[in-house]
Amino acid sequence: MPRLAPLERTRNIGIMAHIDAGKTTTTERVLYYTGVNYKMGEVHEGTATMDWMEQEQERGITISSAATTCFWRDHRINIIDTPGHVDFTAEVERSLRVLDGAIAVFCAVGGVEPQSETVWRQADRYCVPRVAFVNKMDRVGADFWAVVEQMRRKLGAHPVVLQIPYGVEEAFKGVIDLVEGCAYVYNEESLGSHYDRQPLPADYEAAAAEWREKMVAALAERDEELLASYVSGELVGPQALRAAVRRQTVAGQITPTICGSAFRYKGVQQLLDAVVDYLPSPLDVTAIEGHTPSGTTETRPADDTAPFAALVFKIMTDPFVGQLSFVRVYSGHIASGDQVLTARTGNAERLGRILKMHANKREEIRELFAGDIAAVVGLRNVVTGDTLADPKHPIVLEAMQFPEPVIDVAIEPRTKADQDRLGAVLAKLTQEDPTFRVQSNSETGQTIISGMGELHLEVIVDRLVREFKVNASVGKPYVSYRETIKLEAVGEGRFVRQVGGRGQYGHAVVRIAPSADGAEYEFVSQVEGGKIPQEFIKPVDQGIREAMQHGVLAGFPMIRVAATLLDGSFHEVDSSEIAFKVAGSMAFQAAASKAEPVLLEPLMEVEIVTPEEYMGDVIGDLNARRGKITSLEQRGGVRVITAWVSLAEMFGYATQLRSMTQGRATYTMQFDRFEEVPKAIADGVIARVRGWVY
Repeated sequence: MPRLAPLERTRNIGIMAHIDAGKTTTTERVLYYTGVNYKMGEVHEGTATMDWMEQEQERGITISSAATTCFWRDHRINIIDTPGHVDFTAEVERSLRVLDGAIAVFCAVGGVEPQSETVWRQADRYCVPRVAFVNKMDRVGADFWAVVEQMRRKLGAHPVVLQIPYGVEEAFKGVIDLVEGCAYVYNEESLGSHYDRQPLPADYEAAAAEWREKMVAALAERDEELLASYVSGELVGPQALRAAVRRQTVAGQITPTICGSAFRYKGVQQLLDAVVDYLPSPLDVTAIEGHTPSGTTETRPADDTAPFAALVFKIMTDPFVGQLSFVRVYSGHIASGDQVLTARTGNAERLGRILKMHANKREEIRELFAGDIAAVVGLRNVVTGDTLADPKHPIVLEAMQFPEPVIDVAIEPRTKADQDRLGAVLAKLTQEDPTFRVQSNSETGQTIISGMGELHLEVIVDRLVREFKVNASVGKPYVSYRETIKLEAVGEGRFVRQVGGRGQYGHAVVRIAPSADGAEYEFVSQVEGGKIPQEFIKPVDQGIREAMQHGVLAGFPMIRVAATLLDGSFHEVDSSEIAFKVAGSMAFQAAASKAEPVLLEPLMEVEIVTPEEYMGDVIGDLNARRGKITSLEQRGGVRVITAWVSLAEMFGYATQLRSMTQGRATYTMQFDRFEEVPKAIADGVIARVRGWVY
């Protein structure tokens, strides 16, 4: 089977933004104009192609990232539509890890919102080039220039304006293209399929000339090829401008910025042109690096003839075909039926079917090539972040880092049949979602599920009932606290068992202290003279790690601890790895109880957008919730309040905010950091957890 498009004409992109900025609507327009769909779906009607889950259609938001493929100007574009809600930020993280470029969508009214900042930082982490699309230019309060300024100030970006709006709010007709020096005016009756390219309107000639000069100057600052023409006063043509914009975008130096209104069918075709003209192909990005089993670093170029290397970035359970593993192929090619090596386990597995995905629809294909994104069936023992490689050329690519869950709820099956199925279903969901955790409380026997927020867990439970037919009762959500220490302390653990025959002996002395740089956990050994053989050092480390999963105050996981193995002893016959693991755990617990342990709570960064007349009530309520106001700003006709608030104080806040503001205020929040709980509140939490008070 031949390639669908050459590598240089392939684009792997994601669409990322804050919730309600218009990502999914933009994707729907793209699919319509590229001929994939004959009819446009609408988010508010629950008919959007990419929002195929029942939970997405009911809530009008994207929950799971969805992949599709389309063609524009003889280029193949693989698109991943990502969620904008903070509870599902892991979907954005794993998508950006495997993409070559992205479209950052901003609301022309809301500007750079909290989740916009989060996804922008995620894209920075993976050095993903971006095109900015300022959407909703037809909305009341739309301000293109304010968004551009916020991109500079809040994101530290370097936006280069390639288009300016032709009209604004209800009068928004189209865009003024500074590269081509023309206007594009759209016909809404044809759903934007037809648009006119017109000369610059007379009343926009001065503004277009001013901003074109700024665009060329900004490009010439960073581009030597353009600088010579600019300094000599030559008129730089569209082709040279596009080449300069592409070079600098691929290098991550600028963000081309354009505008439109996806809902009103304006500007989407020019956005597709920008994807083709400015975002990189797999050949334009740095070749992926990985480590071989011997520890050496190797690169895998985007080449069909190179050894096969791919990354599993998403796991999904399909009711018809079973487990789907979404992969991005970085090098080589593979066909269904071939064997691949899972680098993490060292086991080879045979690929079953290969599927090209269009949201939840599937098209079977026979081969995958470098640069492709697809789903494969038949891999049973893979997890998100696993590397698939040629068995003859093993390599491990960089995996992904996911945030820790911050909210827990207890879940109980309603019947014996539900109980039998619950464990297996939760295991599937855990494999799908790296930010979803399941654990059993050894004291109460309850099953505890953990997630990124109330909505995250609500969707999980809804899927249990609808998709997997498991009925379960769920308790109220409660905060997932952490514990840490404030002092340095030394503890000794001695594990001795002698019950006939060979016994067990392990002895360790451990010093613990707060980690200097806030690291979750550090371990070093200072044992000298062979007091503890080298093979027993690691078990001590493992014992400490296990002990940290259940802190000494209330059983919450411990973080920010640096442990040092100081001393110990061993028995030539009775010592074993398990004995030193237990000794390490005992030593840590003994030290932790003396190191002034404290409780930590998740602190959330909250942004509230409210009409000015309700600002006093909102601030007063935040103060009552132990909130700390960090900024107040004017945005259009509303006030934006940013604050740090404990997650424990934010349950039910949506209802309270609506009540205070007659439903006119909105808020978003995202996890910021863990911070020490005030002692009076900590005592209540500890007492409740220990079962003294209910």
